[in-house]
Amino acid sequence: MGGNLYQRIQKECEIHISMTLSSLVGQSPDLVVFLSLVEKCWQDFCDQMLTIRGIALVLDRTYVKQTPNVRSLWEMGLQLFRKHLALSREVEHKVLTGLLRLIEKERQGEAADRTVLSHLLKMFTALGIYTESFEKPFLEYTSEFYAAEGVKYMQQSDIPDYLKHVESRLHEEHERCLLYLDASTRKPLVAAAERQLLGHHTSAILDKGFQLLMEANRVNDLQRLYSLFQRVNALELIRQALSSYIQGTGQAIIMDEEKDKDLVSFLLDFKSSLDKIWEESFFKNESFSNTIKDSFEHLINLRQNRSAELIAKFVDEKLRAGNKGISEEELEIILDKVLVLFRFTQGKDVFEAFYKKDLAKRLLLGKSASTDAEKSMISKLKTECGSQFTNKLEGMFKDIELSREINDSFKQSSQTRTKLPSGIEMSVHVLTTGYWPTYPPMDVRLPHELNVYQVIFKEFYLSKYHGRRLLWQNSLGHCVLKADFPKGKKELAVSLFQTIVLLLFNNSQKLSFQDIKDSASIDDKELRRTLQSLACGKVRVLHKIPKGRDIEDEDSFVFNEEFSALYRIKVNAIQMKETVEENTSTTERVFQDRQYQVDAAIVRIMKTRKVLSHTLLITELFKQLKFPIKPADLKKRIESLIDREYLERDKNNPQIYNYLA
Repeated sequence: MGGNLYQRIQKECEIHISMTLSSLVGQSPDLVVFLSLVEKCWQDFCDQMLTIRGIALVLDRTYVKQTPNVRSLWEMGLQLFRKHLALSREVEHKVLTGLLRLIEKERQGEAADRTVLSHLLKMFTALGIYTESFEKPFLEYTSEFYAAEGVKYMQQSDIPDYLKHVESRLHEEHERCLLYLDASTRKPLVAAAERQLLGHHTSAILDKGFQLLMEANRVNDLQRLYSLFQRVNALELIRQALSSYIQGTGQAIIMDEEKDKDLVSFLLDFKSSLDKIWEESFFKNESFSNTIKDSFEHLINLRQNRSAELIAKFVDEKLRAGNKGISEEELEIILDKVLVLFRFTQGKDVFEAFYKKDLAKRLLLGKSASTDAEKSMISKLKTECGSQFTNKLEGMFKDIELSREINDSFKQSSQTRTKLPSGIEMSVHVLTTGYWPTYPPMDVRLPHELNVYQVIFKEFYLSKYHGRRLLWQNSLGHCVLKADFPKGKKELAVSLFQTIVLLLFNNSQKLSFQDIKDSASIDDKELRRTLQSLACGKVRVLHKIPKGRDIEDEDSFVFNEEFSALYRIKVNAIQMKETVEENTSTTERVFQDRQYQVDAAIVRIMKTRKVLSHTLLITELFKQLKFPIKPADLKKRIESLIDREYLERDKNNPQIYNYLA
């Protein structure tokens, strides 16, 4: 009787389900009340079907199992419920509308009955109509909701607030799936929200807020931006924005020559803040690191040689004595950071030339803050660029150490001690020409005592080292003079030129510019600079008549009897200051060296290849040369080598060069 019993139960169930669902038609216009009625109807149905299954358990275990294409009693009940719900369009539509309305209320911050939502959505899942009847319209509705909200919030909010709002919305949607939506909805639901709130606004978000976030160093907001953009595969847009920001911000500073003084400090701070953002906000993304490096390299080389020169001067300032408040450890950290900028610099030869010039002054004038720091910097440069780069710098240190030994043996020599004038102590630096910067020789008329000293030292030195030639560099000499002023005795730390001028006032109270020039035989420009430092600076050992900043031919100078200051006064800062001529000659020397390097590279390539086209030769030169150079300048060097018969143009094709052995 199994088949008969099964059909009769099915008929009873169908009548009952049909009546129950029909009774819901036209019920309460209040959607919340209506959903509660549907929920009760579903709960009753589930209880009833479970009871029927319990009573007719034998039927389920025998007849249903033995008969193909016959559903279990529970499945049969679900199929009937699904059939009559589909027939009752009004009820199904009203349930869907109610569910969407409840979820909308919840999105707008109002309370919603999550139990009802959960039960009814489980009903859709159990009936197998969840995807078709609920999920599709729900995702469409969600897209419309967030599309409107995205446009509205983008207009009303600033970017940090908008990003926080998006983050909280995505979190809410994720939570919604855990609470009552089916797990399968999570991916398409969150994707729809991401697409509408982020995907459609990525460019607008970056245009409106990226620069502000970077300038204000908003690490947390940038981290949020990165995480959100990663969800919609838009990190490339952030990377491009970062590159534009670095180049735009840096270019304004680098191209402004008035800001040269603070340029390196700005670049160090800028790089440091970018590194922090890269670590904390961009999760050490390698492509972002490369973007920062490339953008910095572009920036630093906008003014090719000037940046290298300024970096060298910045290092000089830090390594020079007088940097109070900077410990050895802090100095080491600063030098490491500067080295990062140096790495980006294409004009490394320009850096070397200026660094060498400044190092020479620090060593010769005793102005170095720390020998350890000096040697540490040279060791860093050696690691970075190889021993060839630092060979001359290391030679300078050896010269200083050797000079100490020579001075000690000179002072201990019994032959020289008897000849030396009394009351004067002299220390000499003996420098190897190839290691040090070249200085223009300046002949001056030295005081008799210093002349005697020089002659005695020269005799002593040449007796120890045969076959060498000593050339005195007067522009680098410095002295300590003892002076009797009416207001007390003083010690003046001055340059050799300042010494020569001041000693003239031992015999005269007042001297004209021409008198000083005739007596001292110092170069006109250098003499004006020297007098300016003595009579127009902070420490005025002389008075200029008439007063004024510039030294004129008609000026006269008198000994300043009113002079009063500390016991020991430094006036020799004049030697540390770089003149325009020094700067120009350093730059010219670099360009001269570059020409030799280009010539050597061309000959080296042609010697290997024997025959090469113009284009291939230029390409090969760009690969080998470590400094930036224009094709036009390379062409000039090729022409020069053709004139000197190192190369020749091919007779059949002028675009091809032949090497002449």
